[in-house]
Amino acid sequence: MAEQRAKYPLDYTQGPARTAGEISGRDRLREMTDGAADQLKRVADNADGIAGRVAEQARVYGEKAQEAARNFKPYVEKSMKEQPMTTLAAAAAIGFALGALWKKK
Repeated sequence: MAEQRAKYPLDYTQGPARTAGEISGRDRLREMTDGAADQLKRVADNADGIAGRVAEQARVYGEKAQEAARNFKPYVEKSMKEQPMTTLAAAAAIGFALGALWKKK
């Protein structure tokens, strides 16, 4: 009769018998998956924080641009009354420059 090896049970469909310190492939895979999920959650949390800071900076810059436009408005109105053609030419030049900048991107 064949002898039973120490690490294998009689039912070979169960795989080798494990000692207390051994980890199955399934357990190791589960540990790796859990670790990857934790890492992905940390990355997502960091991305949310960065997106929040960028949105806040954009809001601040938008407010500053509105304030600058409000401060600039009286000068434009005065220029339109005193020199309408010059003001129109300046606005056209600014529009052309902005259009050229956006076209490059």
